[in-house]
Amino acid sequence: MSRNRCDGLLAKVDFPLYTLQTLTDRHVLVAGGGGASNTGVANGFEVFELSHNGTRFVAEEVMRYETGPNVVMTCAVRDIENRTYLTAGQESHCQLYRVNVRVVDAAEVRRGSFRAENGLVRRRRRTVSENDNISKADNTSSTEKRMSFEIRPADSVQTDFGDDPLQRVVRISNNGKLMATGGTDGKVRVWSFPKMQLLFELEGHTKELDDVDFSPCDTNLVSIAKDGFAYVWGTEAKAPPQMKLACQPPNGTKYLFRRCRFGAVEDKPGEYRLFTIANPLSRSGRQRGLLQQWAGGELRRGAATREALSALAVRADGRFVGVGTMFSGSVDIYIAFSLQRVVHVRAAHRMFVTGLQFLAPRGPAARADAALLSISVDNRLCVHTLPHPGTMPAWVAILLIIFVLFCTFSICSYLDI
Repeated sequence: MSRNRCDGLLAKVDFPLYTLQTLTDRHVLVAGGGGASNTGVANGFEVFELSHNGTRFVAEEVMRYETGPNVVMTCAVRDIENRTYLTAGQESHCQLYRVNVRVVDAAEVRRGSFRAENGLVRRRRRTVSENDNISKADNTSSTEKRMSFEIRPADSVQTDFGDDPLQRVVRISNNGKLMATGGTDGKVRVWSFPKMQLLFELEGHTKELDDVDFSPCDTNLVSIAKDGFAYVWGTEAKAPPQMKLACQPPNGTKYLFRRCRFGAVEDKPGEYRLFTIANPLSRSGRQRGLLQQWAGGELRRGAATREALSALAVRADGRFVGVGTMFSGSVDIYIAFSLQRVVHVRAAHRMFVTGLQFLAPRGPAARADAALLSISVDNRLCVHTLPHPGTMPAWVAILLIIFVLFCTFSICSYLDI
């Protein structure tokens, strides 16, 4: 199977990457930075357009937007009534951006005639895998259209009020009406979106938040924190948590949740599963992470990994789960229902994986059963794929054709035909 995967480096930027989101079926946004110190490392976003050249995925830079001294640690994207909104965690605040999408001539994009709001030229720079110096002929006609993006800052609200305030996570509901944030003060805050007006606070955690997520139908919200618990809340109004979950390791060792994601259940609208990853509280010895599947507050399945985990993603249709590791920078893809591992990419990154995102099974990703993007503080954006069932490497197909032709020729010669 590995011979037929088109894994590899898609792009490398000049700042550490902490978060990524898909803008369209073929556009991905990555964000991060070096912080407020005078290191010379930028902070901001980059947008890449993905395509497939018949052999592997290719990424081309569409635009870059710098956020000054504010590093982007978390972000979320949502389309509402044909408008795209981007929220980014910047220190104690959540910054709202409007992403304007324009269809322009490809020739104009190549000439760099469009400028971002902060004066940075929107470049379309060819960025491909280090393993394959693909040269794409620039034979695009002047009538070909491309999508261009413009990021404009809008409102900003403070979302965390701890002693050292820091927004650690932000998520937007699937219907685009709510936004949830969490930070160091341990409170989950639910806001109207995109107005970003505080609706209510959910109190229950005693330590800083690590992750939150909305259920597919937006009726529930899950949160996890460094206190070791996961709470499932209703999203209609402020109320006590509906469920309280604690990690259930197989060997009795105390584990802490690290990330949480809801996933839809195929052919069962309105139902969902909850997936969590957890790591041992003790740092002594070899750490083994846990991927667990929950339903109705009950632990249904679990899978142990060889090392601690740092990132989690679930595809929108609920078919696949992806995890990234803490030390070796490896990436795995699991079947969501059974938690059977179907892809393992060892040392996909040089450092721990900071973010994962599945591509929708359309556009370039339609060439594979699943396509998972990953980022790290090593500044790299990579893709990892699961081939369609029944596919075979090209060299095997060629050998098979040659063998069939040889057998046919031999039979014809024997029969004197």
